[in-house]
Amino acid sequence: MAVSPVKEFLVTYLMPEKCYEEILVNFHWHVPCLKFVLNKIAGFWILLDTVLAQLPQLMKILWRGSAEGLNLTSILLQLYAFSCPVVYAMANNFPLFAWADRLFALTQTAAIVFLILHYRGDTLIGMLFLLAYSSVMFLLGSCAAALVVSVLQTSSLAALIASKVLQAGTNYSNGHTGQMSTLSVLLTWAGSLGLIVVSLQETGSSLATLSHTLSACLSCILLVQVLCCRSSTTTNKKNE
Repeated sequence: MAVSPVKEFLVTYLMPEKCYEEILVNFHWHVPCLKFVLNKIAGFWILLDTVLAQLPQLMKILWRGSAEGLNLTSILLQLYAFSCPVVYAMANNFPLFAWADRLFALTQTAAIVFLILHYRGDTLIGMLFLLAYSSVMFLLGSCAAALVVSVLQTSSLAALIASKVLQAGTNYSNGHTGQMSTLSVLLTWAGSLGLIVVSLQETGSSLATLSHTLSACLSCILLVQVLCCRSSTTTNKKNE
């Protein structure tokens, strides 16, 4: 008997066949299967956030030829947050495939920093920054003490939270979100939700879970700001 495309997709990417039978055929809410599916979905969200969240923002800046509304300090904190896992992986000689997604996100964020400086008329400063940043990353990954690497890794989440606070404050002060990408913010919010799920599964109630929850709330605020500004812009255009 031919297997339905839906079943084939779900069994291949989301759940074992046993869980498919339990949940979708027998309609039995099997708790271990539900946890397995939830973790799979959370992992997918986290992967999308890590690999693709910065790409729509980068493309929007290039397309519009402007980085208006983006807080440079906020993006620098994001760059720091993405750099910490890469430094940790380099210092511990992890295989490249284990942290290539982080390296990809880091590269995109560094490009966004350069573009912000470039569109402000500071292209030379942007180029010098990229050169200095690459040198520092190489030195940290090659020579940093284990304690330094550990502190960097631990502080990455705090830096990410601070970056979202700064960007939300900038949006509020400006009264608009400028060139912020809706898709980027949406992917970041989904990734934050995924991290909450994973954190709860691994550690239960903890400081890490609270930090991820705060990060998700801030991402939600940014998403609301972007959607409200987009709605307001659309309404103004219709009135004109």
